Amino acid sequence: MNNQKNKRYQYLIFTLVTCLVILVTTAIVMKSMTQATIPQITFLGEVNFPTGLKFKNTEVGGLSGITYNQDKQIYYAISDDRSSKAPARFYTLKIDLELDKISEETVTFIDVTTLLNEIGQPFPPLSLDPEGITFTGTHLFISSEGDRKRQIQPFIKEFSLAGKQIGNLPIPEKFLIQADSGVRNNSALENLTITPSKKYLFTATENALVQDGVEANISTGSPCRILQYNLIKGQPEKEFLYITEPITSTSNNLGGFKTNGLVELIALDDTHLLSLERSFSLETGNVIKLFQVDLLNADNIQQINSLNTQLTNISPVQKELLLDLSNLELISDNIEGMTFGPRLVDGQRSLILVSDNNFNHLQLTQVLIFSTNL
Repeated sequence: MNNQKNKRYQYLIFTLVTCLVILVTTAIVMKSMTQATIPQITFLGEVNFPTGLKFKNTEVGGLSGITYNQDKQIYYAISDDRSSKAPARFYTLKIDLELDKISEETVTFIDVTTLLNEIGQPFPPLSLDPEGITFTGTHLFISSEGDRKRQIQPFIKEFSLAGKQIGNLPIPEKFLIQADSGVRNNSALENLTITPSKKYLFTATENALVQDGVEANISTGSPCRILQYNLIKGQPEKEFLYITEPITSTSNNLGGFKTNGLVELIALDDTHLLSLERSFSLETGNVIKLFQVDLLNADNIQQINSLNTQLTNISPVQKELLLDLSNLELISDNIEGMTFGPRLVDGQRSLILVSDNNFNHLQLTQVLIFSTNL
C-alpha cells in the first residue's frame, strides 16, 4: 500500500516538475519571439558640428542625405548647397562606433567630392538642389528637387564615386514642373533608397504634387507619392500613396513658417521601408518621427495623374510609428538624412541620422546615432 502511495507521489511530483519546465521554456521562447518581432530603436549619442565649419575649402553644411559603403566602412553625405557657397558636392565621413563612448572623435570628415555634369564640369550655381543620396554598391544615385520658381526640373542621376555623372533615371511626366502640375517648390524628391536586393530604388515627394492635394498643415497631412523604380529596366514602374502627419504645432495661428514632410526613406526589403518625417513650427521647433512602412496592400497609383478627387478610393501605404525623437533627452535639429550603418558588437544594427543646418548660424550639423533590431 505504501509503495502505491509513494509511486503516486513520485508521479505527481514528476508531472508538476514537467509542467513547470514546460511553462518556463514557453515563457523564455515567447519572450525571445516578442523581443525579436517588436521593432526597437535605442538612442546611443550625438555629435554636433558648428555652422561655418570649413573643410577642404568648402563650408560643411546642408547635409540632407546620407548613405553607407559597407565594404569601405565609410559614409557619403550630400550637401544641398546649390553650387552657391562651393560647387555641388558630397562629403565622405568616417563614423567609428567601436570607441568606448560617442564623442567628437566618433565622426570625422575625410573627403569632399565635387559633382560633375555629363560634360565633366561642376554644376552651375542655382542649377540644382541636391537632396537625396543612396549607394548602389559601386556608384551613387543623387536626387535634385529642382526649382519651381526658376522652372528647373527635378532629377535622379547616377554618379561615380569620383563625382562624374554616368547616367540618369527618367522622371514621370506628372512629377515635372508645369503650369498646373508637378512637384512643389522645395517639397520634391528629398529622399532616395535602394533595396537590399538591388532590384528597386524608391524616392518620394516631400509633400503632395500640385495636382494631388494640399501641403501638410496643422489639421491634415499631405498626400505624397512614393515612386518605385525597377533598376534592372531603369524605369519607374509603381507609385504609392503616402499620407504624412499634420504639422506638430501648439498654436492655431496661421502666421509664421510651418512645415511637415517626408524627408527620408530606407528600404528594409522590397516591400517595407523606414520613413522619416520632419515637422517644424516656431512654437514646437523640430519634431522628428520614424515610421515603418508596408507597401503590400497599397494601391498602385501610377496611372492616376491627379489624386485630388480620388483620395477616398485609394488604399495608401500602411505606416506604424516607431520613434518620436521628442521623447528623447535631446534637442533635434533639422534632421533630413538617415541610413543604416554596420552591425554593433551586440549584433544590433546601427542607425545614423544627420541634420541639414541650412547654413544658419542658429543651427547645427547634427549626427544622431542609434541601435536597432530592424
